[in-house]
Amino acid sequence: MVTCFRLSLLSVLAAAVAAVAMAVPARAELASPWSAPSGTAVRIVAASEKGALAGGVEIRLVPGWKTYWRYPGDAGVPPRFDWSGSSNVAHVEMLWPAPVRFDEGGSLSIGYKHDVILPFKVTPRDPGKPVELRLTLDFAVCEKICQPADARVELDVPAEGAGASSPTLRAAFAAVPRETAMGGVTAPAIESALIEGTGDQRSLRILARVSDPASADLFVEGPDEAWALPLPARGLTADGRTVFELPVDGVPSGADIATTPLRFTLTDHAGAVEVLAPLSTP
Repeated sequence: MVTCFRLSLLSVLAAAVAAVAMAVPARAELASPWSAPSGTAVRIVAASEKGALAGGVEIRLVPGWKTYWRYPGDAGVPPRFDWSGSSNVAHVEMLWPAPVRFDEGGSLSIGYKHDVILPFKVTPRDPGKPVELRLTLDFAVCEKICQPADARVELDVPAEGAGASSPTLRAAFAAVPRETAMGGVTAPAIESALIEGTGDQRSLRILARVSDPASADLFVEGPDEAWALPLPARGLTADGRTVFELPVDGVPSGADIATTPLRFTLTDHAGAVEVLAPLSTP
């Protein structure tokens, strides 16, 4: 009899604990107030992504407007992130969803034509203490004419951290190109990147493996902002493979493109990859 009473009591207590747990809402993704420069709105969100503090800089654009990638191409201004006003932050790593190219009256630029979240990962100085995120963002937005914009946003993350990422933030992380090596065979992949020609006639020829040549694009960056490589032209080889070509231009004086690691970002409708490597050996 006593045993049955104890079991009943334990059942009641377990049900009560479960009811209390269900009544307490799970911690949610945190979000700052919006800052509203002309043509756009900016905020930061913070969440727990794979056990670490992460988040995103969310940029909402007026329909028909656009903003720029880390390398803006022929024209445009790359975003500048100043986190120096933050507290308990050792490092913020910015990540970049795959961009698109667009024509601005004859100049080819790289960026985003729609609302975008630029993900980031935060390394706190002391993981057991609150984190105060303070961002000053200098960037540019364009409709027909580009204009500078700046936003100042702040968000406090308690010591227990933020809640789980929203589907929107998870999608932004998923849109960041996957890091891979030169010579991949599963699309999308960069098979080789060679330099051809001599003197002023030199060009880069990048052979890519893609699932849909019509939607594929490639962006090539040097190691720093002194480099200004042009956007490649896409074509097909005689056997139907996708190839990108660009002239050797925009290389800083004294730099050797033949031995310098370049960053290749390849996109198509199946996804995107990023390769950091020197040119292939013939």
